[in-house]
Amino acid sequence: MAKFKHNNFLDTVDEVFTDAMKSGVLHLYSEDEQFTGRRIRIGDRDLFHFGTTGYLGLEQDPRLKRAAIEAIEKYGTQFPLSKSYVSFVLYRALEERLFQMYNNPIVVTKNSTLGHIGVIPCVVRDEDAVIIDHQAHWSMHNACQLLKPRGIPVELIRHSNLDMLEDKIKELSTRCSKIWYLADGIYSMYGDCAPIPELMFLYEKYPQLHLYFDDVHGMSWVGKNGTGYVMDQLKTLPDRVLLFGTLSKSFGASGAVLVCSNADMHRRIKTFGGPLTFSAQLEPASVAAACASADIHLSEDIYVMQNQLADNIHYFNSLLSRTDLPLIEKNNCPVFYIGTGMPVTGYNFVNRLMKEGFFVNLGIYPGVPVKNTGVRLTISRHNQREEMKALAEAMVYHYPKSLEDTATTRNKVRKAFNLPIEPVKDQEDIVPVKEDLTVQHETSIHALNKDEWNKWMGGNSVFDWDGLRFLEETFHNNERDEHNWSFHYIIIRDKQQHVVLATFFCQALWKDDMLAPAAVSKQIEEKRKQNPYHLTSSVLAMGSLFTEGEQCYINREHAAWNDALRLLLHHLEVLDEKLDTSMLALRDFKQDEELNEFFHNRGFIKVDMPESCIVESITWKTPEEYLSTLSARSRKHFRSDILPFEQYFDIEYKQNASEQDIDIFYTLYENVRSRNFDLNTFSFPRKLFANMAKDPNWEFIVAYLKKEYNRHEERIPVGVMFCYKNLGITYVPSFIGMDYEYIQQYQVYRQLLYQTIKRAQQLGFRKIDFGMTASFEKRKVGATIIPKVAYVQPKDNFTLELVSGIQNNNVHA
Repeated sequence: MAKFKHNNFLDTVDEVFTDAMKSGVLHLYSEDEQFTGRRIRIGDRDLFHFGTTGYLGLEQDPRLKRAAIEAIEKYGTQFPLSKSYVSFVLYRALEERLFQMYNNPIVVTKNSTLGHIGVIPCVVRDEDAVIIDHQAHWSMHNACQLLKPRGIPVELIRHSNLDMLEDKIKELSTRCSKIWYLADGIYSMYGDCAPIPELMFLYEKYPQLHLYFDDVHGMSWVGKNGTGYVMDQLKTLPDRVLLFGTLSKSFGASGAVLVCSNADMHRRIKTFGGPLTFSAQLEPASVAAACASADIHLSEDIYVMQNQLADNIHYFNSLLSRTDLPLIEKNNCPVFYIGTGMPVTGYNFVNRLMKEGFFVNLGIYPGVPVKNTGVRLTISRHNQREEMKALAEAMVYHYPKSLEDTATTRNKVRKAFNLPIEPVKDQEDIVPVKEDLTVQHETSIHALNKDEWNKWMGGNSVFDWDGLRFLEETFHNNERDEHNWSFHYIIIRDKQQHVVLATFFCQALWKDDMLAPAAVSKQIEEKRKQNPYHLTSSVLAMGSLFTEGEQCYINREHAAWNDALRLLLHHLEVLDEKLDTSMLALRDFKQDEELNEFFHNRGFIKVDMPESCIVESITWKTPEEYLSTLSARSRKHFRSDILPFEQYFDIEYKQNASEQDIDIFYTLYENVRSRNFDLNTFSFPRKLFANMAKDPNWEFIVAYLKKEYNRHEERIPVGVMFCYKNLGITYVPSFIGMDYEYIQQYQVYRQLLYQTIKRAQQLGFRKIDFGMTASFEKRKVGATIIPKVAYVQPKDNFTLELVSGIQNNNVHA
């Protein structure tokens, strides 16, 4: 069957960033004629700068400026020669100073990103393995992509989860030489610290373990000679630890520095480290500024600066401690993160602070999980107490207004970040809506009026009233977890009781790779042979795993439809918390820019779904008339690949199938499902097919090979289509089963598609819902192809990134 387009991560990031740009909080330009570090001009506003990563303010130090100017005047703007041939004259002086700082061999790199790309593939050998922290900097994740084609295992662990790390070490230790763990010293978004003492305990326990730290956000403002957080914890650098520091950010210049105490490893890295060899070297001004900064780091001045910054951090912490702002990580780091939850709340809060005269950064997906958006602000030596106090006061004033503007609450934000819930004050946890809307939530279709439900939801897939009654009965009281679903019906009405929105959700167990590329699912299925529930999650999803199509009715003509959607999300958030699922999924929407922006702003990520295939109108009466509805190419396909094969089959329409038939049909269905890695789902229970046989709304289109073509003595079906009759309006071939011994020779799949179309016309149905996948084949028999998307809100990014990272990550033999 034809493949469908899988979601492109970069498309998702582009859409999230585009929304942030429209809101005026991302990809801005400064308009300053001169920088001081304390202020930054954005548009027509002079703002106090709380977004710098120059924590010590060295980028404005006269000594660094003077050194850079003199270097340009003496040596020009660049030294255009590879370091493999000749290094710029000041490089030796810089390397000597950095060696003094760290008391270990060093390598200077153009920046930390190119440094990781050069060093990681150099030090990690083919017989090694890598474990990387989920929240480690993007540059290290990106460098690890270069290892996968070499067959090197790259494993992801949850952020600072030491139990998971130790389990991975044990798992890899029997088949790998070295095991590298990659982490940040200070994590750039929340400002939390790597658990260095605990990691060193594992380092001593497992001789194979090597540690690799990116400590660019811990540099200069802490540690002896400003060598950073990791060195401050370690004191001396062990033989199996590599450390990256920065010469930019707090250091005030440009470039990065690798520190390596292992002489042989240092030699190999410096001799040939990919971009370290082929990239341009640092400009003379940068090297000279770095030398001047290194002199400061080697003097007592660095400790005066560190103490000044520490005083600022302490003061700002004391201000925040007297507020109820949700500070995500409380420590003595210059990075502070105030959670807002939804992106739209973050946009609102940032814009409010900018209007008050403060520049802060927005933490947004993929830097943080999409529902963990927040305001990331930094404290530097440039900041004065009066503006720090004013910023804290502005945040206290504007934070609740941002929540109110975007219809969220403090406790919603706190739940998103797993912070303690606060007592509700003055009904603040009630989300207001502009219209008097009411929510009806039922857990069985029997609680809803049949005619009313069918008015809004009938005629689609298998989610008319009778179809949902059938699904409720089938996916209840089964032995296996994946075969038991809970159903939730939500109807939102206005005060005149007019339906504004109607939909249904199912809680069910999903395979995390359901929509992943087939190659990924095949790898994961190997592990499921030992653990059937490996990489599976409880999901609350619109519709069900059995149905597809427009599973949410929204009256877009109603003035309150936007409020109804917002109320639906509020209700789902409460339900999702109660059910304790891993992800919320809103499924099967057509491309819609208005809805796209609405869901993105409220913390959902758009992903592509398999295309929907519908025969929209059956008006023909004869096969010849049907043929005339097809394109010239499809008519040619019909005459060559479908019509000539019809003679080989006896076609029967069955209801009340026997137990023996049900067993055969179930086997044929499993033949197809187990091979369909493009839409990787759990099997359905045999009970489903037994219930179909008893339900008058279901029938089986069964294809038997005629006796003269059958290789077996008994008469057996080689294909079956499981079809639902929806209100006399829509014919729904929900699933297919086939015998792969005959599928190619007799074109079984294509024949079943055609026989389904003939049957729908014979019974007088107006349209056919052909479902998802194989759109190429269905288009050729007359189906209209409709692109569909879903919006998902995982509890965190870990599982999504883990699954995407499995692609091309072959198991190391």
